[in-house]
Parts: sequence; structure tokens; C-alpha cells
Amino acid sequence: MSMTKLTLSADRETIAHAKRLAAESGTSLSAMFGRMIDAMLRARGEGAQVGPLTERATGIVALPADKSDQELLQDALDDRHGA
Repeated sequence: MSMTKLTLSADRETIAHAKRLAAESGTSLSAMFGRMIDAMLRARGEGAQVGPLTERATGIVALPADKSDQELLQDALDDRHGA
């Protein structure tokens, strides 16, 4: 993907926080900004397309509607570790 330079303005404190967060994550501000935009688009139902493997796997498993994700996870852990 071709990169285009973008200049942003923010107050000093925000810039310091952004640089610290990027350093703690072992990434650049540019990469962190790109991931943030991608995440915001996905939250809105836009952005990155589903890959072909994920597309093929969608709908393979029918999960019970009467159980929450947490209950399903707990049941799987109980089955695996014997509870």
C-alpha cells in the first residue's frame, strides 16, 4: 500500500500521550493512527473486508440462541478441563 504523508495538529499533552502509547506498543504513530482508523471503520461496519477463509467458515457452526457468549465459553472450558 502506498503511503501518503499527513500532518496533524494537537496540543503538546496529546502528542506526548500518543508518542508514549506508540512506544509502549512498539509501533509508530503512523501505524497506530492507521489501526485506530481501521478499528473505527470496523465498529461502524465499514473498513477491512472479510478474507476468503473467514467468509467460507461463516455459518459453519450454529450456536444456541439461549446461551450467552460467556456461558458458551464456560461450557467449553468445563468440557476441556472437566468440571
